Amino acid sequence: MPGSFLDTNVLLYLASEEANKANRAEEIIAAGGTISVQVLNEVVNVARRKMRMPWEDVHRFLAAMRDLLTVAPLTIETHELGINLAERYGFATYDAMIVASAQLSDSDILWSEDMQHGMAVDGRLRIANPFREL
Repeated sequence: MPGSFLDTNVLLYLASEEANKANRAEEIIAAGGTISVQVLNEVVNVARRKMRMPWEDVHRFLAAMRDLLTVAPLTIETHELGINLAERYGFATYDAMIVASAQLSDSDILWSEDMQHGMAVDGRLRIANPFREL
């Protein structure tokens, strides 16, 4: 059954001071979905480097996300598909890995603020900016 895949920025908005975006992110996460190990890695990077979040808080946040959402592993299949998507669609490498994970998890929507809203990938995955109307 198709479902939702969440990009890193959706998770990070939970900790945002922008109430509208934090509330929208909470709605999306509460509905369930899938993230990838790539998304978790990016969360750690931003939480530590930009948000200056203490390690204890990072671990707590990651554990909460893993409890709420399905986590897709990074595999050679993900890597190969990601490279193919980067070449065909012009995605940045790490974005392509997220798109590949979304496809391999049978998602039909990828929630992302950073990718092209409305874009259809291979006719079966649609990218949507959950914060566009806020």
